Formats: sequence, structure tokens, C-alpha cells
Amino acid sequence: MRWEDTLVIDAPVDVLWSLTADVQRWPDLTPTMTRVTRLDDGPLRVGSRARIKQPGQAEAVWTVTELTEGRGFSWQTRLLGLTMIGSHRLAQVGDGCRNTLGIEVHGRGAGMFWLVFGALMRRAVRTENRGFRDAALRVCGKAQEGADHRHA
Repeated sequence: MRWEDTLVIDAPVDVLWSLTADVQRWPDLTPTMTRVTRLDDGPLRVGSRARIKQPGQAEAVWTVTELTEGRGFSWQTRLLGLTMIGSHRLAQVGDGCRNTLGIEVHGRGAGMFWLVFGALMRRAVRTENRGFRDAALRVCGKAQEGADHRHA
């Protein structure tokens, strides 16, 4: 099961990347993150790990499995025998940036998990993407208006 949320944001890709790669700052950007603690030092890279606490959920350790500097990364965690993969993809669109956040759930019981928690997960991803948008626009000194394109 996979779901994505995409926004075109009136901010340069490098601004979005700086917000995306600074995972410990995410609780300042979105109410869907209570705490993010890096478990290693240095720039985000394949193998980097972070302990994440989200409202109403147990803490989980997420490990970066793929990273393209300045363009995005994916990471995953295991939960109840399921593998969850989160992805963050950036692409330049004119003077702005297309920010695509995705969530995937794989494993036995993924369909049932998605039936029970899918709406909550979709809402969280949408909220997170809007948090990135609003933060990027603040960094750029722009009003919180912009192209808003969602893709399910």
C-alpha cells in the first residue's frame, strides 16, 4: 500500500532540502512530530537513524535506506511485523519546488493496517507537507499562498 501527497511550493529546492534534511527540526514544522532524535552525527546519509515520537504512537527508529543529496531520501522502520517506508522527494519546477511525501506499508497484514490507519496516515502526510510548505515560505519571506496540488 502506498500513498503520496505533492505540493508545488514557491521556494527554491535548496530551501526545501535544508528543511527536509534537518530531521531533528521537524517537530517545529509540523504537529505530527513530537520528537525526532538523530542517533548518529553528521549530515543525513544512507544508514543514518533517528528515533521518532509521533502523537498517539510508540517511538520508532527510522533508518535512511536511500538518499540523493539535495533531492530526497527514503527511510524505513519495522512495526508489528510490517515495514513502513517514508519518502521525501524534491524537484525543481520553474522557480519553485515540487515536494512529494510518500508512505508505504508492506508485509503480512498491510491491507488490514491500511484499512484501520490509512486515513490517519494520509492526514498526517498532508499535514507534514503543508508544514514544510509554510516553513519554506517563511524562510523565503513569502505569504503562505502557493500552488497546492495533491495527488492520491
